[in-house]
Amino acid sequence: MTAIPLAGYGRLERAQRRTTAIRAALVALLVVLVVATAVAATRPAGKTLSFLPGGTTGIVVLDLSASISTDTYQRIGKTLNELAATNGRYGLVVFSDVAYQALPPGTPSAALKPYARYFTLPPAQNGFLPQFPVNPWTNSFSGGTRIANGLGLALRIIQAQHVKRPAVILVSDLNDDPSDLKNLAGVSLAYRQAGIPVRIVALDPQPNDEALFGRLLERAATVQHARLPGERSLTVGPDVPPVLATLAVLVALALAANELWAAKLTWGHA
Repeated sequence: MTAIPLAGYGRLERAQRRTTAIRAALVALLVVLVVATAVAATRPAGKTLSFLPGGTTGIVVLDLSASISTDTYQRIGKTLNELAATNGRYGLVVFSDVAYQALPPGTPSAALKPYARYFTLPPAQNGFLPQFPVNPWTNSFSGGTRIANGLGLALRIIQAQHVKRPAVILVSDLNDDPSDLKNLAGVSLAYRQAGIPVRIVALDPQPNDEALFGRLLERAATVQHARLPGERSLTVGPDVPPVLATLAVLVALALAANELWAAKLTWGHA
């Protein structure tokens, strides 16, 4: 016997059309989500540096010691320009072997723009190579490197002014004076105990210096690398949007479940 008489054939035919339509809709939705996820993952990021957690009050601690070269100047200039464009609010502490407050906490980020111009090459004129503008710190300020002084002053400002939800951005090559390491360890411990996050924008650092700061600040620190103008980011690309990735996985699971539980049933006229 090759056929079984079946009543209600018309109802099964409608169910088949419905199952086929569901399958086609799930496949189409999955294709759209996969394409959208791929496009989002390859889209250039608008901002390379993510500076601070949302809702925090930032203090930029800027290294202007003698170890900062003219190549590093361009990295500083690009970092300050990106900070200035965030529409946030920041204080500014500059340091070499001593530190002082240049801008108080809560200053609009646009106030960093005048500082950025000292570290930005102007356009070439009359065939001459451009030169960095003479900045106020070259002769009178740029000495040794004592990062503990810069971080320590930022911490004292936070405590004295009762800054709410503080966070610190350290912009430095991390080439600290060996005699400063004991003080740096104490300041790092104070940051960890206070739970104040530190974002390190590293200016072409040596790997051992970067590893040292990772150990000292532990979970309080996140290290990013400042780029030269036009230089590509060290990261592969922006993260895949979590919503798109989640939806793609859910639709794929729904399609698999539909194929498993709605197994194809074939029939025909006797």
